[in-house]
Amino acid sequence: MRNEEMLLIPGPTPVVDSIYDAMASETRGHTDPRFVAIYKNAIEQTREMLQTDGDVFVVAGSGTIAMEMALVNTVAAGEKILVVSQGYFGDRFIKLGQAFGIEVDVLQSEWGKQVTPEEVEAKLVEGHYKAVTITHADTSTGVAADLEALVPIVKKHGALVILDGVCATAAMEEDMSKTYGHPDYKIDVILTGSQKAIGVPPGLAIVAFNKTALAAREKIERVPAYYCDIYNWIPVMNDPSKYFATPPVNLIYAYNEGMRLVHAEGLPTRIIRHTAFGKAVRAALSEYGMKAIADENVAASTLSCILYPEGVGDSEFRATLGKKGVIVAGSLAHLAGKAFRIGHMGNTTEEMLEQAIELIGDTLNEMGHSVDSAKAVQRFKQEVRVGV
Repeated sequence: MRNEEMLLIPGPTPVVDSIYDAMASETRGHTDPRFVAIYKNAIEQTREMLQTDGDVFVVAGSGTIAMEMALVNTVAAGEKILVVSQGYFGDRFIKLGQAFGIEVDVLQSEWGKQVTPEEVEAKLVEGHYKAVTITHADTSTGVAADLEALVPIVKKHGALVILDGVCATAAMEEDMSKTYGHPDYKIDVILTGSQKAIGVPPGLAIVAFNKTALAAREKIERVPAYYCDIYNWIPVMNDPSKYFATPPVNLIYAYNEGMRLVHAEGLPTRIIRHTAFGKAVRAALSEYGMKAIADENVAASTLSCILYPEGVGDSEFRATLGKKGVIVAGSLAHLAGKAFRIGHMGNTTEEMLEQAIELIGDTLNEMGHSVDSAKAVQRFKQEVRVGV
């Protein structure tokens, strides 16, 4: 990669040369047949990745636009949703729902923990919910949702499953054709963005609806949106030569290449790789006295939120590490200053992460905290070998 720094934050993530090259291709008109063919291919590759029997949408916008598109097209004002929140980004659905007159109930876990299936079951018994939102991997905590347990509970109670895959898609299993204990128990909506595990620069909102979710949209007479109304986008997704809003031509080039790389590696292989990277990074950092706030049995494959050992200053640590070319992110809310977040997803390689572990050790030693970098690197290598 020609990147000058290792961007190991929870997104954006490192971009490989072939994606940069695609993005730098000549800008063409959005109705040019050459661009239309690329856009159509990108849409089809997205459908293949998510395995939906409905429609997919690849449009200009951030993950927040994807969240809004998922919600307003399935839940009407006055209807109820249950937000299953395991961190800051799960909580975002609260304000989103309230902005559109949707009644919102919330189950919030302690940061670093999961909302339990029992809690979800008890809440769903209380009243009728149109949908339940679940964040697959919360970017603030590094906690993964247990879809095997949650999806059947939600579907049993007749609600839609809206899955926020922003920090999980293309790295953790998200298969809309998969059944969870019953032929009708499936994920109904998946939303994501281009800049995390997919490994493309920021700027694309990606949403997939199955037939059940599309039927929910059909029952809503009018959605409180224009850009986010999927009825304005369905003709374009079926035939990208049609026009609703100008697509980001060069970013679609990049995304098409990103999708090619995802399928070339293969989703099963990517899932194994990301699982191995996550476990190896957390194990290696534990050699420095650093602990993930999420226990290993609930930890996401794509990022980790790591507590500092006593006496390590957040600003100094990240600034010193940054000068060595490794960029990690600060933590959020009450963990600000007490932890950092490290991404290990997308186009990130084993060699990059190994080097990052070494440089984190060097940084701690420079700050006066005696650690064994060689031991941590060796632990990383051992864990990766076991995982893959």
